[in-house]
Amino acid sequence: MPEVNPYLALKLSQELFHKPPASLDPYERQRVLSVASRQQRIEQRILASPEAAQVVLPESSLAQALAEIRGRYASEDDYLSDLDNSGMDQQALIEAVERDLKFDAVLDRVASRVVEVGETDIEIFYLLHREKFRRPENRTLRHILVTINDTLKGNDRASARRRIDNVRARLLKSPHRFSELATKYSECTTAMSGGMLGVVEKGQLYPELDRVAFALQAGELSRVVESPMGFHVINCVSVESESEQPLSLAREKIRAYLVESRRRSAQREWIASLAKKAA
Repeated sequence: MPEVNPYLALKLSQELFHKPPASLDPYERQRVLSVASRQQRIEQRILASPEAAQVVLPESSLAQALAEIRGRYASEDDYLSDLDNSGMDQQALIEAVERDLKFDAVLDRVASRVVEVGETDIEIFYLLHREKFRRPENRTLRHILVTINDTLKGNDRASARRRIDNVRARLLKSPHRFSELATKYSECTTAMSGGMLGVVEKGQLYPELDRVAFALQAGELSRVVESPMGFHVINCVSVESESEQPLSLAREKIRAYLVESRRRSAQREWIASLAKKAA
């Protein structure tokens, strides 16, 4: 593997593993070297291109990038120590950061050539991807679970059923006590949040629970339902019908997606053309 630029290794160590190169384990180090080697080849081609010769960096961007790097370290000693461990001094870092910024600027320049996204483009995308803007029917649910365990006293099937029937009877008399009773009697981890399952779409629960839950109306309490987990009582807090986000609300999100997609496509095609020329 060719020698890797120390700054690129330093940068990738932070981006991939959030730690300095000296702290990487063997697998992480190999991963950083592999990615850095590949990026380095691409970077060399890009910075040797005619487009790179036209880029002039403002001094403020370099100063800001250097300050951001320095800000990752708790102290000046840590900062200088990491530079030293990476085989760089501050001048080498400045040159490497400048090179990195130029690399990004060239890609931005290439991306700026893309055709502007028009209203027709947005409308066509919306019509072809209507499913992306649909939200299926969902319910906000909470439940109380009593598990079945014939080897555990008080949790055999008959005892578990008596307990859940008793809880349901109390809920029919005092629906407002659901959270209280869930916290006290439910054997699910949701007991700590009053039995709240949250917003649920069809198909996310056990089929036995799904059928019952999606037949409930807002505020309604289910019959006792058995699933592989045990006996449940389900309460439907609210119902949200299937809906579709209109184009008027989706327009800017689509525009941003198409702009970014076209920019990345232009960059990929341009980099591929450089590779062909090099070959």
